[in-house]
Amino acid sequence: MADCVLVTGSSGFLGAWIVKDLIERGLNFVLLDRDADLRRLGEVMPNHPPDLTTVTAEITDLAAITACMRQHEITSVIHLAGLQIPACRSDPMKGAEVNVAGTLAVFEAARQAGTVKQIAYASSAAVIGPEESYPPGPIPNDAPLYPATHYGVFKQCNEGNAKIYFQDHGMSSIGLRPWTVYGAGRDQGVTSDATRAIKSAVVDRPFTIRYAGRNALQFAGDVAAAFVLAALDRRNVAATFNLRGDVVEMTKFISLVEELQPSAKGRIQLSGGPIPVACDLDDSELRRFFPNLPQTPLREGILRTLEAFEAQRAAGRLSTHDLDE
Repeated sequence: MADCVLVTGSSGFLGAWIVKDLIERGLNFVLLDRDADLRRLGEVMPNHPPDLTTVTAEITDLAAITACMRQHEITSVIHLAGLQIPACRSDPMKGAEVNVAGTLAVFEAARQAGTVKQIAYASSAAVIGPEESYPPGPIPNDAPLYPATHYGVFKQCNEGNAKIYFQDHGMSSIGLRPWTVYGAGRDQGVTSDATRAIKSAVVDRPFTIRYAGRNALQFAGDVAAAFVLAALDRRNVAATFNLRGDVVEMTKFISLVEELQPSAKGRIQLSGGPIPVACDLDDSELRRFFPNLPQTPLREGILRTLEAFEAQRAAGRLSTHDLDE
């Protein structure tokens, strides 16, 4: 049986980059989301195939997800569907329903379907506490978790439930903990400010990033590749890995944007303090597990994002709705 990958949350930013990666690898896949809009995929891959297989369903609908897995003989799952920090803060009940019960539905559907060999799921660096909670130096995978948001607590719960599904049912899974993922198509969430700042530079508009201090910036293409490799892996594990990226002061990020887009000089500002999540994460275990993971240097990633936005603007497709919020 040929591999077939199910991607949940496929209409989102990271979903778009993962679908792009799957297409470029020539893999079979099915997209599942409550929203069938693939606008963001159009932003990251304008000439994507028009006839993608999509299933519209709520992530908490166990029967629908199980039926989808059985119908398409799904062998791997990339589970991204979820609500972000602001939505979980404003409505914790809904946040728990989508982020925790929804993840349980994916694992249970995989168990019932019987064809799934690996689940790669999105945890988050939000399971990590603030820098002052840890000794100096990079923070390993097995460091104590001190999440400071409902979102982080929900993601920690998912990591625990993944281990129980492995313990009780042998369901293999790999959780990844992204930090600030940037690239074309990123238009939601607090850490989208880095990408939106790059877009503001392209359209010659001022922009204020809502946080300062150090940040771990990870190019979307690299993170997408990590999820795809995790989903295709056939080692029988219940593993969770940090993602590191480039750990820099946000002032350094701004200076790189200004260097690459001189017209932006003085237009990008910082406001507020650091995000209360330590960013100096040790990803050596991930690199040992997947030795060939790509790692795009920050300068190159910013340049590629600038070029993507410039191409969209030249084609008359660059939306600035996210800069107007």
